[in-house]
Amino acid sequence: MKRTAATMPAPPHEVRGHQTLSAYIQARFDEFSRSQKDVAQYIVDHLDEVAFQTAEELARRANTSSSTVVRFSQALGFEGFPELQQSAREEFRRRIAVTSRPAAAPVSAEPLFSLDQNEFEQLIAADYANVEETARKVSRSEVEAAISAIVEAERVLVAGTDQMAFFASYFRHLLMLLDLRAEIVASPSQEALSRLGRIDERTLVVGLSAGRPHPLVVRALKLARHRKAPTLAITDATLSEVAKLAQVRLYYSSNSPAYVRSHTALLATLQALAYGVYSRDEQQYADRIKAFRLK
Repeated sequence: MKRTAATMPAPPHEVRGHQTLSAYIQARFDEFSRSQKDVAQYIVDHLDEVAFQTAEELARRANTSSSTVVRFSQALGFEGFPELQQSAREEFRRRIAVTSRPAAAPVSAEPLFSLDQNEFEQLIAADYANVEETARKVSRSEVEAAISAIVEAERVLVAGTDQMAFFASYFRHLLMLLDLRAEIVASPSQEALSRLGRIDERTLVVGLSAGRPHPLVVRALKLARHRKAPTLAITDATLSEVAKLAQVRLYYSSNSPAYVRSHTALLATLQALAYGVYSRDEQQYADRIKAFRLK
């Protein structure tokens, strides 16, 4: 049954003073269901991909169904996904137009690969772009705040499950090389839960997430807030619940043509944070790092 004018949602963003699709989605984010929030996060963070994906591809990337994508489009006031995608394309083209102006454009270089890229080259090119986008989006004040939080903490607790467990473990390794007290929470085991139970005001809780955050990571950050502990979120979704709970937030880009997200920029971010801590007092850490290199 076709919807009547009385039952139609609020008009799309174009009617509202030329507000962009991303801004419109962010303004209405709290109205959406949990699955619709997954779609909203993906669109805001991966507009360049959404502009040219099918509803099925978008649903797969956002870990939901194509019907949810369609319902989300209609909730915004569009007839369906094609109209939402057209709006995404218009915003994407405006971004390209702004960044490609002669006054703002960087000196062009030879492309990494030819236009007829194979799968390997596509993935390498995407990772390269992810690191560049992450570097452009992160602010110096956010980075300095994150480094200060690590340096000032008596204990660092890194929460990351599933695919994030590896990165949580590696970040702990980097911090322990600097003789910092670091622990991880990677599963709901009794040992991990006991580490959560020791969170206090001197503990920095770091939450790692890709896409929809794991409930355990959300729980860790909520507990940290309750106990007035400092918090840091490193995530690929700017509207993620983990980002909302944290005092300091770092965003990394995870676009990928593959069947899994790219974590190249996440790895670079973690290494850069550890190096930032090292650079605060190189003389203090020099002997320890030298001994490690000789192993």
